[in-house]
Amino acid sequence: MEGQPDVESRNQDRMDHEREPTEDEWKSWQRGQVRNTLHLVSAAAQWILLLACLIYLGIDSLQPSTVRSDKVPWIHIRYSGESTEGVAVNLTDEGGSIQIRNGSIMITCDGLYLVSLKGRIIFLDLKKEDSLKLTLQKTENKTSQAFWEQTVQNSGDAVNLTTVIYLFAQENITLWTSSNATISDLSLSLILLSPFIYSL
Repeated sequence: MEGQPDVESRNQDRMDHEREPTEDEWKSWQRGQVRNTLHLVSAAAQWILLLACLIYLGIDSLQPSTVRSDKVPWIHIRYSGESTEGVAVNLTDEGGSIQIRNGSIMITCDGLYLVSLKGRIIFLDLKKEDSLKLTLQKTENKTSQAFWEQTVQNSGDAVNLTTVIYLFAQENITLWTSSNATISDLSLSLILLSPFIYSL
């Protein structure tokens, strides 16, 4: 009877030894399953991210292209010739992306514009006036406030302006003189500094 507990303990040890490899195999298998699951989740996440990127690019390319030009609107004009009182100076462009129509500069984008104007004014009618106003204003509304105005006191005086003005799209602007004059080597440049962006 005394040998029976020894036999039982030996049997118990043998069963424990048999169970240990089985448990090790089970734990190893579980670790493998966890690793496989992590690989699957990672691969699925990568595919979902790739699919989202492709959808985003597809939608972006299908949208109608809005006016997103990398070109900055600008114009450069050179003019020499006669100007008549009450008639806009007949400007023609020398270069740039802003167009001129019937002597008017066509503004296509809201924003701040840098304006540079240089030249010489020679009065043709000295008896009538001893000064002349050179005005930059809207084409359609001659009674509207001028964007810029300079008085030339003496015949042959140089005009030299650099300023910033805010212009709206669809505004046409022209250059006017208050009396008959000869304009010599006029150089007018207009460039968009910062476009106005509508916030939605």
